[in-house]
Amino acid sequence: MKPRLAITTGDPAGVGPELALKILGDREITDRCVPILFGDLAILQSVGQRLALPLPQQIVPRTAGLAAIAKIDQPAIFDFASPLDGFRPGIVDRATGAASFAYVVDAIDAALAGQVDAIVTGPIQKEAWHAAGIEFPGHTELLAQRSQADRCCMMLTSHDVSCALVTVHVGLCEVPELLSTEKILQTIRLAHAAISRQRGRPARVAVCGLNPHAGEGGMFGQREEERWIVPAIEAARSEGLSVTGPLPADTAFVPAMRRQSDVYVCMYHDQGLIPLKTLAFDEAVNVTLGLPIVRTSVDHGTALDIAWQGIASDTSMKQAIRMAIDLAKNEAPEEPAKANT
Repeated sequence: MKPRLAITTGDPAGVGPELALKILGDREITDRCVPILFGDLAILQSVGQRLALPLPQQIVPRTAGLAAIAKIDQPAIFDFASPLDGFRPGIVDRATGAASFAYVVDAIDAALAGQVDAIVTGPIQKEAWHAAGIEFPGHTELLAQRSQADRCCMMLTSHDVSCALVTVHVGLCEVPELLSTEKILQTIRLAHAAISRQRGRPARVAVCGLNPHAGEGGMFGQREEERWIVPAIEAARSEGLSVTGPLPADTAFVPAMRRQSDVYVCMYHDQGLIPLKTLAFDEAVNVTLGLPIVRTSVDHGTALDIAWQGIASDTSMKQAIRMAIDLAKNEAPEEPAKANT
């Protein structure tokens, strides 16, 4: 049987709904999986009419309960019927934040219950979540808590570069206090296992330092490299992993280093995502490692400035779906394809 994928449509005010509808017209996708859009029928109808995108014929109301999802065997919409009267595309709204949060929560619960084989998440608007009183700063933290994962990390992977993050959605001033040898070591282990499986050989892990010049022997910072990062690297090496570092982040991603490295472990969000999005924007896939369920995601945001205009690229969404299918089938996923330039 084809795996069932819960595809959350993201914030209704962003590009998520149109990307979700676009993939339904791709036979490569629908021949390999059963896509189930977690969203609002009224929103998807409006987007579809505006952009001439067809909707799936099967509509399952949320009131039917999550158990009804297990019976879906063709592209469908799991309709939340959210109260979204008066919202406008491209505008941050607490109501759309609450709706997108509900999509994700139900998708997680459906995956934990075995009613879907994987989750692919569309882009959310974190400001809208906050406006709706939702305390989670993003998908990763919600996924970890709701699935009771004791260790997980966010990794974005592409043909050109892959980055796993030790800390995610926190202010830069908070990063040092959140670092520890164990947390860095766990991220190294998770990244190594994931990329080794993807490449079919032991991965080469490059670990970035926290401070400029990786601390310059203690001249910069509070010796975070010596206190936490170096011990984590040494522990990983003692386990037989191929690990280099700590590397100065300003030279870690040059072409020569990328040829020698399969995945980077980065201490904070922008340390990894700036080079990744510079090299592979719209191609990379966001994977949450360490969860008891499969979750992939697009690597971009809601793009409110171009929402509902039909010009958003669906490349990252398709890559995320392909990887989710492979992971759901317990197969080594193909590397995300390099886009034609």
